[in-house]
Amino acid sequence: MPKQIHLAAHFPGVNNTTVWSDPRGGSHIEFSSFVHFAQTAERAKFDFLFLAEGLRLREQAGKIYDLDVVGRPDTFTVLSALAAVTEQLGLTGTINSTFNEPYEVARQFASLDHLSAGRAAWNVVTSWDAFTGENFRRGGFLPQDQRYARAKEFLTTAFELFDSWKGDEIAADAGSGQFVSRPDVGAFSHEGPQFSISGQFNVPRSPQGRPVIFQAGDSEEGREFAASTADAIFSRHSEFEAGRAFYTDVKDRLATYGRSRDSLLILPAATFVLGDTDAEAQEIAHQVRLQQVSGQTAIRFLEQLWNRDLSAYDPDGPLPDIDPDTGDDHIAKGRASVRMNRDPVAVAREWRALATEKGLSIRELIIEVTGRQSFVGSPRTVADEIDRFVQADASDGFILVPHVTPGGLDGFADTVVPLLQEKGVYRTEYEGTTLREHLGLAALGNAVPVG
Repeated sequence: MPKQIHLAAHFPGVNNTTVWSDPRGGSHIEFSSFVHFAQTAERAKFDFLFLAEGLRLREQAGKIYDLDVVGRPDTFTVLSALAAVTEQLGLTGTINSTFNEPYEVARQFASLDHLSAGRAAWNVVTSWDAFTGENFRRGGFLPQDQRYARAKEFLTTAFELFDSWKGDEIAADAGSGQFVSRPDVGAFSHEGPQFSISGQFNVPRSPQGRPVIFQAGDSEEGREFAASTADAIFSRHSEFEAGRAFYTDVKDRLATYGRSRDSLLILPAATFVLGDTDAEAQEIAHQVRLQQVSGQTAIRFLEQLWNRDLSAYDPDGPLPDIDPDTGDDHIAKGRASVRMNRDPVAVAREWRALATEKGLSIRELIIEVTGRQSFVGSPRTVADEIDRFVQADASDGFILVPHVTPGGLDGFADTVVPLLQEKGVYRTEYEGTTLREHLGLAALGNAVPVG
């Protein structure tokens, strides 16, 4: 019996994956775009729609970075509205645990789970930089170990709130005038290093008991956090061997927490480009990469590593021969990727060597070293490749990120999905009503302790 593939759709933004200037692209703000995207995903029987979260407009060299999409509606508001225009599609949102408070977030997710009849999911993330913190009362930021300590206690507290209602408290007895069966409904008390709160939670138990929990971090702490608590991981490992290594690593950690290997799904983000033939798809993919990395974008990418103003450089010319500025005041603000270049001078040296070896200009180099399309080919090729990844335990499925919204999923839904269904590795109808059922996760029993 082959593994069943899980598919989801990410409405992208804030990165150059999205080609907002493409003539086929629509608004990234108007609700009609989200409706089109969500209803296409539901037509294709996807598990869920995913929305990321941006907490501050990114800046570079003191200016708003508007080469990428800038500004987007609030995640909870969009997902709540989508609950009214979809019937079975799961609704997943990234909500930060560094700057929010567990009582408010628990209320919002419990409410979304009610509004959607059990389709809510929460991607729990932390935030790392003081620049983003300036937008919030809390301000500042937390060291990595404290960020995850806060995230774990945040989630523990939220679980206590979700579980403060058991599900049988609503009496609604018009004759006696008694609405709830006992006066202590929703009673909670949490005392810990991060949070000290008590009272009565005011949202009755939701259809799933609590939202499905996602985690997206890739650090050692993030992997342990996911293994101890999460139902699914939004992974960045979409290449075959890297995906298998990540899959094995995280699944092997589950036993430590008394969990089975099927209690946590690994779902990498993946892009795709389709053509009538593999050759045509490769040509389209090349054009898409040129759209994603314009000359301006290439220079701005380079500045993020060099930490210098490189606007005088020609994107079609050679890389700078000066070294990156390794000072703490970074030219790019609010961009997590700058943390990944822990030794910018060494990375610059590697990039120069690569450019020399292959004869690459700045723009060509940036295209070479930044994100690639995960699946490129005819619908048959893409369907076979996705199935290969899943059957070989490189993933349990994918969260698809089209480069054009809102219509970028349409071709995949119409051509690749039917082929996966023919192979018997993808549903032809939803078999349950909740997101937990779509994902094949066990029904929720008692609260899951956060390790």
